[in-house]
Formats: sequence, structure tokens, C-alpha cells
Amino acid sequence: MLGISSGASFGAAIVVLGAGATGLVATWSLAIAAWIGAGTVMLLLLFVSYRIKDVMTILILGIMFSSGLAAIISIMQYFSQAAALKSFVIWSMGSLGNVTGAQLTIMAWAILPLLMVTLAYSKVLNGLMLGEEYALSMGVRIQRTRLVIFATTSIMAGTITAFCGPIGFIGIAVPHMARFLLNRSDHRVLMPASMLTGMVVMVFSDIVSRLPGTEQILPINAVTSLIGIPVVIWLVVMNRKAQSL
Repeated sequence: MLGISSGASFGAAIVVLGAGATGLVATWSLAIAAWIGAGTVMLLLLFVSYRIKDVMTILILGIMFSSGLAAIISIMQYFSQAAALKSFVIWSMGSLGNVTGAQLTIMAWAILPLLMVTLAYSKVLNGLMLGEEYALSMGVRIQRTRLVIFATTSIMAGTITAFCGPIGFIGIAVPHMARFLLNRSDHRVLMPASMLTGMVVMVFSDIVSRLPGTEQILPINAVTSLIGIPVVIWLVVMNRKAQSL
């Protein structure tokens, strides 16, 4: 929703539709381009967040970034070669089965250490939930925390998007599913629970996308969207009810 995946997709589109690299060069180029794309969007949002404190405004700007990047990608697709266009369309549908050993190695080295970093910041995030003034009184360095969280998010989202495609709604729906299941907002519990819930949802979505008993395979992006959209709608309805009480 914030446009991070769209930024990563834009970087990947440059490699897939334009560069035409192959082998290990393509693997690293895809990852680096996705990191740069996701990081650029995150830096823009970070800059905006210093000037605009309203969360909804930032979300709307994120959606605008996504729409703008999607428009540019559409133009790139229009002028691309047929083979490159086919590769990009297949990539954009999302897949867990097309990840190579080299890509899996890059994902492991890029994501696992950063997961540890985010877990280390769970207590700090608990303080930020109570407001910046309270967090400052606890000794939290807000700017550094934002930078670390934004940077780790960009790299992890960019890496996964580069190799698995832009799989939607997992990042939006899963944390809320974990919060609902545990009925807790403590990030020290919620973050590991979100990781486990995300893995379960992704494996379930992958199984469903393969249509057991048939030779057909659905785009996993479509399956995760069908799971995530009802969750997001339910959250909006519940928030409306809570505000009306």
C-alpha cells in the first residue's frame, strides 16, 4: 500500500524488460534494481513523514506512488519485446516455484539478518505505539529507528519482490490476522507471530494456487489477494464500529 512493492517492481521491470541480462548477472541485477526501487520509494515516504504527520495522507501518497510507477511500467511493457514482455507478465503473477538456488541464497543472506534486526527493535516499536513524546522519554532515537526500519523493510520487500514477484496483501493482512488471533499488540510477540502466520498463509496460498488434482497453476498473487481483501475489508468495518462506540 505504501508503494514499496511497486518500487521494487519498477526496478525489476527495468532489468526484465530493458537490460536483458542472463544467469548470475541477471539474478544480482534483479535484486539490486529491486532494492534501489523499493529504497527510493521508502526515502520519499520518509521525507514526507518528517513534514506530514497524518498517517492517512502518507498512505494516500503511497497509493499515488504505486499508481505512478504502475503507469510507467505499463509504458515500458508497451514498448518492450515479446519475449521480455512474456517473462515480465509471468513474473508479475508471482510464484514460489521459480526461485533458483542462487536466488534463494541471496534471499537468505539478505532477509535472515534483517529479520533479527527488526526483532531487536520490537521493544522500541512498542514505545512508538504510545506516541513520539513517550518514546523520547524512554530514550528512543526516533529518526534512527525510522531509518533502520525503513531500510530493512526496503531490502526485505525488494528481495522478495525481485525473486517471487509482487505478491500482494500479505504484508497488509497477516499482521492484523496475527493480532486478532493473539489479541495482543506487543511487538515482541506480534512480530514473530506475524512471521509464522505469514509463512502459513503463503504455503496455504501456494498449495491452493497449484490446484491439487489438476495440471493447472493459478497466479499466487491472485490467491493471496482473494485471502487478503476480505481481511482488509473486515478490518475497516471493525474500525468503523469501534469509532462509532
